[in-house]
This record gives sequence, C-alpha cells and structure tokens, in this order.
Amino acid sequence: MSTTDPVSTASPAVSPLSLATVAVVGLGTMGAGIAEILARSGREVIGIDVRDDAAREAVASLERSTARAVRRERLTEQERRQALARFRTFSDLRAAADADLVIEVVPEDYELKRRVLAELDAVVRPGTILATGTNALSVTKLAAGSARPERVLGLHFFNPAPVMKLVEVVSSVLTAPAAVAAVTALAEELDKQPVAVGDRPGFVADGLLFGYLNQAAAMYEAKYATREDIDAAMRLGCGLPMGPLALLDLIGVDTARTVLDAMYAESGDRLHAPSPVLKQLEAAGLTGRKAGRGFYSYARPGGSEIVPDELTPGQDAAGAAGRPVRSVGVAGSGTMASGIAEVFAKAGYDVVLAARSQEKAEKARKRIAGSLGRSVDKGRMTPGARDEALARITPAASLDAFGSVDLAVEAVAEDLEVKRQLFATLDKVCKPGAVLATTTSSLPVVACARATSRPQDVIGMHFFNPAPAMKLVEVVRTVLTADDVHATVREVCGGIRKHPVDCGDRAGFIVNALLFPYLNNAVKMVQEHYASLDDIDAAMKLGGGYPMGPFQLLDVVGLDVSLAIQKVLHSEFREPGLAPAPLLEHLVAAGCLGRKTGRGFREYARA
Repeated sequence: MSTTDPVSTASPAVSPLSLATVAVVGLGTMGAGIAEILARSGREVIGIDVRDDAAREAVASLERSTARAVRRERLTEQERRQALARFRTFSDLRAAADADLVIEVVPEDYELKRRVLAELDAVVRPGTILATGTNALSVTKLAAGSARPERVLGLHFFNPAPVMKLVEVVSSVLTAPAAVAAVTALAEELDKQPVAVGDRPGFVADGLLFGYLNQAAAMYEAKYATREDIDAAMRLGCGLPMGPLALLDLIGVDTARTVLDAMYAESGDRLHAPSPVLKQLEAAGLTGRKAGRGFYSYARPGGSEIVPDELTPGQDAAGAAGRPVRSVGVAGSGTMASGIAEVFAKAGYDVVLAARSQEKAEKARKRIAGSLGRSVDKGRMTPGARDEALARITPAASLDAFGSVDLAVEAVAEDLEVKRQLFATLDKVCKPGAVLATTTSSLPVVACARATSRPQDVIGMHFFNPAPAMKLVEVVRTVLTADDVHATVREVCGGIRKHPVDCGDRAGFIVNALLFPYLNNAVKMVQEHYASLDDIDAAMKLGGGYPMGPFQLLDVVGLDVSLAIQKVLHSEFREPGLAPAPLLEHLVAAGCLGRKTGRGFREYARA
C-alpha cells in the first residue's frame, strides 16, 4: 500500500451487491433493530453478544416484529419463517469470520470499540468491511487502530432502526471509496436514506440535535420552566414528535453526555459543554427509560409509560384565582392580530379589533371572514357558527375602543419603542383591573410593563403563527406580574383551547431560545462546507423526525426575522456560540430573506 495514497491500491474490492452476510456485534436495542432490518431484507445475519439475555431478547424482538408484520399483511408467514431462520446468535467474535460486513454497536467507549475492532481484524477476511455504529467517537481514531484502516467506516443508524429512514455513512481520510460505495448501496437496498458525512463528533443529525437537547437540560436545571412545559413547548410550538427531555430519556442520559463531551472537546463551544444535571443524573444511575427513571419516571425499566411523581421545579400546587374575562381587545391588523382575534371570537369572547385606521381594521375583519369561510368549506364549523363568531368582532380605528375590555392583547410590530408607546396608551384607556398582554416573541415583557403605571397587570402571551391552528401559548410573567394576572391568562388559554406553558421573561422564552441556536448551527455546518443544505435537511427530517429541515424552516420564517432573534439571544446570554453565523448575516444583507423575497438558502418561484 502506498504511503502517499493509503486507499489507492488496497481498497477492498467489494461489490455493492456482495454484502450477503452481515455480522452485528452488540445486540442492545440498536443492534437488535439493525439485525431485524437485515434479516428481513434477505441477508444472513450473525448476531454476536457476550450477554445471553441480550441475544435472547434480540431473537424475541424479531419474532414479535415479524408476527406484527404478518398480522398487518406486510409479510407472509413463509417470509417470516425465512427471516427468523436467517438470524443466528453467538457469544464469540469468531462467528464473524465469514461475514462480508461487520457492524459494531457496542457501548460508546473508545477502548471497548478499539478492542472489538482489533479482535475482528484477526478474525475476518481481508475484504470484509468493518463499520462502527458510533454517534460520538472519532471514526478516524478507531480506524487508525485497525490493521486495515481503509476498510473501516462509520454506519450510523437512528433509533428505532427499523423505523427511522436516515443512515449516516461516515468516511475518514483513510476510508476506501469502494467500502463507502458498498455500504451506501446496502443502505439504499434497505430502503434507507444514506447521507455521506465527514468524521466529526455528532456528524450531522446528532451534531445539531444534541446541542439543542443540552440547552433544554440547562433550561430545566435553571428552574426556568418545568420539564412538562419545556417538552410541550417544543412539541406544540415546533411540531416535533417528542419533547427534548423525554427524548433525552429515550436516548439515554449517559449516551447524551458522552456525545456532548466529544462535541465540546472538538469545538470548545460552551453550548456543547454537558449541562451539570446530565452528569448528576448519570452518577445517580438515572439514565432514562432503560433505567426506569431519568428526567421522568417510568412504569418499568425500558418502558415508555410515564408515571406521576413529585412536583417539578416551577410548579405551583396552590395557584391564585383569576380575574373574569368576557371581552378582549386585540391591537393590530396583521396576520397575527387577525388570527388571535379569530381565536377569541370562535371561543365566544366579544372582541374589539383596533388598528391605526378604520379601513385597516375592516380589512383585518375581512381577512378573518375569509379564514372562517375556509373552515366552513372544510367542514370544521357550521355557517351559523361562522356568522356568530364574525358578529362578535367589532373593528375600531383607535385604542380608545378598549375602554371596557377585560383583556387587551397587542400584536403590533416587533419594535420595542412602538410597543412601549402602545402600552402607555393602554394604560390610559383600559379600565382598572384589565389585563394587558403582549405577544412579543423576543422583546422584554418587563419593558412594556414599565411603560405603564400598573406593571403588575402586564404579562406576555406569545401565540404562534398561524394562531388559529397552533395550540401553544407561552405565558411570560415578569418579576412584577401579579399572581392573579398569571392565573387569568392561564384560564383564558383553557377557554380558547390553547396549551399554556409558563416561562420567565428572558430572550427567546422557551421555543425560540431552543430553536434558533439549532438553526444557527445548521447554517454554520453549511458555511464550513461540512454538509449540503439537502443532506442537512434530510438528516433532521429522517433522523430527528422534524417536520421541516432547518433550511426549509429558515426560509419560511424569514432570514431577517431569524437573524434578529439570534442577535437578541446573543446579546442577552453573551455566549460566543450564539453569535449569528456570518453566512446568515451575508444573505440578509444581500436581500435574500427566504420565501417572501423568492430567494433565501434556496430559490423559489414568484407567485
């Protein structure tokens, strides 16, 4: 083998279709899932684990999954028997001698993985590919310890492997192109989406995901919000399949800390420095679902059923009584103001919709009429209910019309001076005892409160766009907000069928504080030429279950809006890792703001 080109003459001559026999070393949840996929695809599978109970459970898991597939008519009984016959289990690595591909998925420990790969070197044929399933450790370092580093690569499946479509194919500088081609073709034959990535901790999906999970853990540790509110905020505000703390329990708190340690060692970014609560939980043996307890408690180890336990930080067992609310004033005439007015009207509240002119207010009411009409067309409400809701909305040309409302909600431009002036006016026109709410997504609520003579009556009520469809409302109380005002808004949220989550008055609240650093880090990946827009978007949709990839979402939100929020986060928390990615700043400076301008990270056809 040439010393100048380590893969030019010694590349394993592996045909993409020749991986007929695959050994899986480590039959935990991930290993058993990979073995199942391979056995059902027609390959001979050699399962290897020193633990007899793990091997038995892997076989039982395949029996259960194939039985379900037969019941659902996705598999015939004969195909089921064939799949079971193709899966054999052993306790000795020598069983892998005839394998064309070996995938190790033993615990995330350098020494353990190196030892396994070294032992496999002495067992397998020269052309056998050795794949590590690591999601945190350096593939290059693992390959360097092998006698034939050109045949070592990373093959990172996502949990649960039979369901999740993404497979990250990780090459080191030593990896032979033929080996990469072979496992890429295998992934495609398994009906997976392979994404080629370079060797750095976390790769693409976990590289973005674990920073977000770590910040959620830190948010919980700081008692900023309860675990339930953090998880609900990200599920309902972003459409994620699972909240971050529940996901940490599923992944394993110990695994998460290992990944974050590796990421922090490489990047030095404090956002990746594992939150102390992760270390504390791991030290206590509270590693998540597999242990029966992590951030949540579970009915049994390995189970998914969450059981009630003690009140979490921030919860108030007693609570205060709220003020009565029968009428609502909504200030603004844009999409958000119209949506909020529609929500209240449909819930039976009398609504005064005030804009800067009667014409703008009438136009906003007309927009609501159109939205209600579409709901009728889709069978979501009756014509009578539509007419009643619309009749409850009174357009007005001035905030003076808010004199008798019980709750005033402002939804004007995201400009602090504009909002402060509006709250000063509300202070004058609204009756004593009226609750004054701002829908700001990034500005300090207390600054609005200080513009009034009654800061105790001011609170944040952050709706998500589109307000009629999105279930989440972040309820933001300042250090001056009265208990009964907080209780009032939570009761109102129940009345309009929204899910309230409590949080303090700091930049980003819950959702934006967790979402936008993740988006910013995705931009940095592209900026550093680590992965393409399409691969990153595919990785997060297929590997993380996200409804949109980060660049799809950035173009929808607007790059200017995203940059403004990221600047606010960086200004408040002073973390270097929160500094906006230069590529994002450059695109905004060039007027490439996303879908609304026809070009952002991608180009769009003009309407």
